Amino acid sequence: MSTPGPERVPSTVKVDKTSGQGKPPAAKSPGAKPTGAKSAGTKPGNRPGGRPQGKGRKPTAPVKVSGSRNWGPIAVAGVVVLIAIGIIGYGAYASIKGSESWQDKAAKIEGIVNYRAQNNPAINSQEHKEGPLTYATNPPVGGAHNPVWQNCMGDVYAQPIANEHAVHSLEHGAVWVTYKQGLGADQVAKLQEKVQGRDYMLMSPIANLDKNISLQAWGYQLKVDNAGDKRIDEFIKALRLNATLEPNAACSSGNTKTGPVAAAAPAGN
Repeated sequence: MSTPGPERVPSTVKVDKTSGQGKPPAAKSPGAKPTGAKSAGTKPGNRPGGRPQGKGRKPTAPVKVSGSRNWGPIAVAGVVVLIAIGIIGYGAYASIKGSESWQDKAAKIEGIVNYRAQNNPAINSQEHKEGPLTYATNPPVGGAHNPVWQNCMGDVYAQPIANEHAVHSLEHGAVWVTYKQGLGADQVAKLQEKVQGRDYMLMSPIANLDKNISLQAWGYQLKVDNAGDKRIDEFIKALRLNATLEPNAACSSGNTKTGPVAAAAPAGN
């Protein structure tokens, strides 16, 4: 059993005013300025060295960068758009033109005469008759005709041919180009270039023509003064083959002689 020692008395520590957390305030160094004192020569809100901050700081002006627009791609895009518009416009125009009937195209040719619209029996007749016949127009554009057609495979006849054979060629879809007798050789040569070697075309001089040149398809006629008239080509393009009354009828193996037809043989012989 141990012997008890002298009674231990707890020591007391004296402390000064404590901080809010129970710690003693830090000791102040000699010469330190009181807390909250302003530094001489320093304005409130300024950093040491004179740099402003807070409300006193001036905003920095943004730097403006000027740059020119690149017009190259814009110009190219504009050209592409214009080309596209042109292509679309032409396609629409071509579509409309392509849908026109040959009758509509013929009607647009200035000076053309549409004898079909007159519904004249003397022109509308497709009867086959022998011998010389009388026609309503000069040159004729239709009517009764000889049973044999004039060969119309781009044939160029230097002398007049029989109307009765030529009208039969018109019925098959040919365009007959006629010109006034005595027309200048240069004019005749130009017409020949449009006819020679081209099927469903024939050409010959004709007497008593009131214009230098006359073109015939069945029921249609165009008269002009010069072989260079662009309407000649328009007439051929619109009416050749299209104006036929007998589709797929031949233009070959026809009459190739010039001059009038022989008188019809008396009935009963």
